[in-house]
Amino acid sequence: MTGEILENPRSPRVRRVAALARKKERQQSGRFLVEGPQAVRELLQHRSGRAETVYATMGTEAWQYELDRLASEEGVPIERVTDAVLAAMAETVQPQGVLAVARVEDEPVEDAVRGVGLVAILHEVRDPGNAGAVLRAADAAGAGAVVFAGDSVDPWHPKVVRATTGSLFHLPIAVTPTLGEAVAAARAGGLSVIAADVHGEDLHPRSEALRDPIAWVFGNEARGLSVAERALADRSLRLPIYGEAESLNLAAAAAVCLYTTAFAQRLTRRE
Repeated sequence: MTGEILENPRSPRVRRVAALARKKERQQSGRFLVEGPQAVRELLQHRSGRAETVYATMGTEAWQYELDRLASEEGVPIERVTDAVLAAMAETVQPQGVLAVARVEDEPVEDAVRGVGLVAILHEVRDPGNAGAVLRAADAAGAGAVVFAGDSVDPWHPKVVRATTGSLFHLPIAVTPTLGEAVAAARAGGLSVIAADVHGEDLHPRSEALRDPIAWVFGNEARGLSVAERALADRSLRLPIYGEAESLNLAAAAAVCLYTTAFAQRLTRRE
């Protein structure tokens, strides 16, 4: 930690950090923003080698002492900034007193999915909040990896990072240009591939199909999966609607699919 406080919100350094809210800048620099105490804490605890610098305001909240300690233990520089500087750096309107700059390190998809029991593949998922929520659900359900395929939102988008509440740093993240590549890697890694789609059979919690290693494919929020995309999977399953709702949103549906699979796989291990 330096004794100086960054005070000028228009300085080149502040502008460089703020520019990471844009995809082009993230791609060119290989860096992304991590905003808020929870996300920065998870970064330092689980992926400290990717943390480049932590920027924090002066304060007495308990999390600030904890982050100072973690950054010091992990050898990550921590810089003090004014509220105005942090606001200029952050993508959020009301930053929570801290953000970090971290290095992008998405894994080769073949490595990410090898030897794991549950994977979520997001294909053409565009909404950052949805993508982050699915990633968080995958982490909670014990998935081994999340794959972003096709023209999905950038997993390092600030809104995706915030929506994961730190889960981004708990499991491997892979990016593939096509769904076909993601599916091929999943099969090579020993997983069966199930498409979540309204045209499929009803998902049943006792289905034998859920007991083996599974890669779920979740499609675009508005269009779902095309006939050709569904054909890449081994089978298609849908969530039955028992009430009057027209449908579930992507994040809710993905959470149910992932957890139902996690329950089935754990039941198999006990038998």
